Amino acid sequence: MPTYKAPLRDIRFLMNELFDYPAHYATLQNGENADPDTIEMILEGAADYCENVLSPLNQSGDEEGCHFNDGEVTTPKGFKAAYDQFVQGGWQGLSYPEEFGGQGLPMSLNLIKSEMMGTANWSFTMYPGLSMGCMNTIMQFGTDEQKNTYMPHLVAGTWAGTMCLTEPQCGTDLGQVKSKAEANADGSYKISGTKIFISAGEHDLTENIVHIVLARLPDAPAGTRGISLFIVPKFLPTADGGIGERNGVSCGSIEHKMGIRASATAVLNFDDAIGYLIGEPNKGLHAMFTFMNTARIGTAVQGLAHAELSFQGALPYAKERMSMRALSGKKEPEKVADPIIYHADVRRMLLTQKAIAEGGRAMIYHAAQIADKMADALAQGDQEKFDAYDDKLGFFTPILKGFLTELGLEAANHGMQIFGGHGYIKEHGMEQIARDARIATLYEGTTGVQALDLIGRKVLLSSKGKVVREYTAEILRFAGRHAPNKYMRRFSWDLTKICAQWNALTVRIMLAARKDRDIVSSASVDFLMFSGYAMMAYFWAQQAAVASEKLEDGTGKESVEFYKAKIKVADFYFERILPRTQGHAEAMVNPSRTMTSLPADHFSFDY
Repeated sequence: MPTYKAPLRDIRFLMNELFDYPAHYATLQNGENADPDTIEMILEGAADYCENVLSPLNQSGDEEGCHFNDGEVTTPKGFKAAYDQFVQGGWQGLSYPEEFGGQGLPMSLNLIKSEMMGTANWSFTMYPGLSMGCMNTIMQFGTDEQKNTYMPHLVAGTWAGTMCLTEPQCGTDLGQVKSKAEANADGSYKISGTKIFISAGEHDLTENIVHIVLARLPDAPAGTRGISLFIVPKFLPTADGGIGERNGVSCGSIEHKMGIRASATAVLNFDDAIGYLIGEPNKGLHAMFTFMNTARIGTAVQGLAHAELSFQGALPYAKERMSMRALSGKKEPEKVADPIIYHADVRRMLLTQKAIAEGGRAMIYHAAQIADKMADALAQGDQEKFDAYDDKLGFFTPILKGFLTELGLEAANHGMQIFGGHGYIKEHGMEQIARDARIATLYEGTTGVQALDLIGRKVLLSSKGKVVREYTAEILRFAGRHAPNKYMRRFSWDLTKICAQWNALTVRIMLAARKDRDIVSSASVDFLMFSGYAMMAYFWAQQAAVASEKLEDGTGKESVEFYKAKIKVADFYFERILPRTQGHAEAMVNPSRTMTSLPADHFSFDY
């Protein structure tokens, strides 16, 4: 199994030299305590916990899986002890208000911690990860009473949280939700219905689980306009904040899955369970998007995490495995063959993994700064500023989720390929990474759903292409500033061309959609992938720019080799990966008829 080592050098490079996190934190109300010493302590502490506690449980957790017995779920051996250490370390409350027992630090630090945890052991990380979305929803939409009742326990990590959307008859189309909510005389509600695919829906890690549930009131309008949101705890809280009687929610079963087998995915049955309305009646979907956006950014981290872990597993193997001689001549003549890292095709796969992991990390760390500013605007009560940052992050979210999870799966497959036949054998752990990575492209909205959200809602309907124009204008300003630099000239030129093409494609699809409405759907995934490759190119160019500056002025905190490697990987990305955009560009502007003209009954004549 790959031994996880936290990539602290790259994390520090992004935080200190590329994105200037210290200056960023100085602009935030809660950034005062995020001083360099505190940040370093958090990074080192998280790395130690992830490397020495979580990583050793990754393969054993996959082999054992979760156990279900008469409604009770037991997590794999070692998970409970690891979670107790997580609670004792105060890791859950890192970025939550001090009034509820948290440390009040910026949200980005929590995300960076989550990246390390997710790479070390994604199945384990899902348990506290779902709680963060629950906390964010309660913080933004809950009453003071709800916050005081639930937040201290959730922040401490002694209670966990979930989100309950999907039902047997509906997944993405939440307008079909059938779960019912009927008012009680005391202001609470009786919740009835079945929810499926509930990650961390039942487990033995915490003393209580707080479910955030979508359901319909009796007089609710049809469709998505008639959905309300409720807090439904596994155990009802007592007046003094303790745990009371068992609520009417039970686990009917857990799923037998391809991957993330140590994470319990539950079927939950609500039988007149007591629930409490959160937010306004019939506006639950709006509040739930707070939870879903949290989860989607978290799933984007999964793409990065599996690319990183597969790279960390494949690299030492490529350096040790002997096979044939390099075409350019013997590299290690004293041995019977050369290590496979000297073969160009193996380097293609390793460099692709490295480019995906480090490029994806840069994209996510930038988005984390926007999330910090959103949280800061919310804390200040500045709704206009909050909405502006929310719109900006909304453009990034489907690209991060859809694009990075697709590339994370690609990187995981490369890891197996580098191992050859051994990659197919469980004991090496590479196939587990690929199995775990597969779900990331599916849950929290499939790649197709993210693509429709991007081009349909964010680009065409909401902004008429303005969001692309504004983002490419930012890239073009960067390209113009760095064009005179000898290291950067080639990157600046390619960025200029890709920005012009991105805008032209947006306009072409917008115009074509007037006559061919299906083109929005038929072009959507190609548009998302094109956007992702273009965006990652920008972040690789930024890394190359900083690296070249540090090499010239000698002020870098890392080694000369580190900065040279950044430029080499940027070269590789622009020469070998960015050209993929042209296939997507050509495909997306073709009429939809090749997808839509074949009658449904004619797809098969055999069954």
